[in-house]
Amino acid sequence: MGGATHEVTNQPPPLQGYNLFETDRPLAEAVRRGGAARFEPELAALGKVAGTPEVLRLGDEANRHHPVLRTHDRYGHRIDEVEFHPAWHRLLGLSVSHGIHALPWREPRDGAHAARAAMMIMISEVEAGHGCPVSMTYAAVPALRAEPEVAAEWEPRLTSLDYDPRLAPPADKAGALCGMAMTEKQGGSDVRANTTRAEPLSSPGEYALTGHKWFCSAPMSDAFLVLAQAPAGLTCFLLPRVLPDGPRNGFRIQRLKDKLGNRSNASAEIELEAAWARRVGEEGRGVPTIVEMVNHTRLDCVLGSTGLLRRAIAEATHHAAHRSAFGRLLVDQPLMRNVLADLCVESEAATLTAMRLARAVDEAGAEASEEAALFKRLAVAVGKYWVCKRTVGAVSEALECLGGNGYVEESGLPRLYRETPLNSIWEGSGNVIALDVLRILLKMPEALDAFLAEVDLAAGSDRRLDEHVAKLRENLGDRDDLETRARRVAEDLALALQGSLVVRHAPSEVADAFFASRLGEAGGLAYGTLPASTDLTAIIDRHRPRPD
Repeated sequence: MGGATHEVTNQPPPLQGYNLFETDRPLAEAVRRGGAARFEPELAALGKVAGTPEVLRLGDEANRHHPVLRTHDRYGHRIDEVEFHPAWHRLLGLSVSHGIHALPWREPRDGAHAARAAMMIMISEVEAGHGCPVSMTYAAVPALRAEPEVAAEWEPRLTSLDYDPRLAPPADKAGALCGMAMTEKQGGSDVRANTTRAEPLSSPGEYALTGHKWFCSAPMSDAFLVLAQAPAGLTCFLLPRVLPDGPRNGFRIQRLKDKLGNRSNASAEIELEAAWARRVGEEGRGVPTIVEMVNHTRLDCVLGSTGLLRRAIAEATHHAAHRSAFGRLLVDQPLMRNVLADLCVESEAATLTAMRLARAVDEAGAEASEEAALFKRLAVAVGKYWVCKRTVGAVSEALECLGGNGYVEESGLPRLYRETPLNSIWEGSGNVIALDVLRILLKMPEALDAFLAEVDLAAGSDRRLDEHVAKLRENLGDRDDLETRARRVAEDLALALQGSLVVRHAPSEVADAFFASRLGEAGGLAYGTLPASTDLTAIIDRHRPRPD
């Protein structure tokens, strides 16, 4: 009798036991279109394991059990270690074993960056926090190549498929991860205001770094790219956590940041006390050197947001397909269909953008094409601004599709929602990115030509896109108050690129919905305001995952 009132009805089954790659049709199509079809077996294998109940549960566990700072051991010795839940280590082991941190450097062939991008999207669906060290390790390799001797020593470690969490001398490690420490409290994004000092040592290329870093990403990593003021100016350095002969470096963790989201990942405030480091690139060329890293991590911001958005849309459409209200399934109710379809359009546009950016990285490297490099430079900044911004509102709307259930931690949506603002802040907040877009337009006008050449591949396909691009060209010719309009410029460029991609690569119902709501006058300001003539069911069916 005690359980008679607790018969569970009208609750959807958990979304698990499905292949994150094979059930994501826009992603799978983009992989084939991006020259990465040869990697499909590896992508399907990752998608299968990432969708298992066991791996999905790791994401929840890693975020419920936050990292803990241990500054000293029981005897009072300074150790500066961060203790993680086993789920964190299992997630990192999974990503490293699949090469998400290193695939293009291990297999430098056409489509490698696109394949790796698809992996990054999928693993972000599982758990975004551990993507931080994965991303920075991937991005560190091209920056290190500015110093061939350092790269020759560290690249084999950073591209290893072995995850080795120990703090040990680099030569004793089976594999290594890399972090980054640029930001200081007095400068923020203005890294040229950094005050950390780099004093040359007797051996060429070696320095002692002393200073304070306000944000150090992934402080448990084996090495860090750091900016410091050398005699000739701001310079980039590689700073190991453990010295080659065994002792800990002068790397002191003061505290871990108490963040809104990204709770599984440690972000630290650190002090460097005559920490030994090796110069990467020329003295005084620190910003251009580390920009090689930043451009790749900006791409990963787009990939991470795309993954978060995809997971949220998967949860929302799955819930609506199994939950009834007022006598019908939610997915059969016209207004809910409108909301879901609108979110699916946003997800598809983000996926197309993210994968086109990854393909641009492949093209710029493989062809040594100046036009491809110019397109990449502007498009990554534009995509980073727009996709990361849009994901915040879209995930919020997806959470609302679950009603009160979506506001409960067990649904997973609150964790996704807390993660979404980070990618818009990391590697340059909205204003910084929008101003970077302007800087590119003013200093590299040929980058705009390359960008618009890509957009013009869809010229004549849809009147609304043609009108938007014509207005965009007109507005870019007006230099008055350009800095004040920087966000609008970035937005208009992003919509032009997405519109071109959608009309070329998405089904007609998706393209029609995109143009009507994003470039036309038929859509409203909120999600769920698509025109009544939209084929809502077809759009949702394309995006809803169906577990086995």
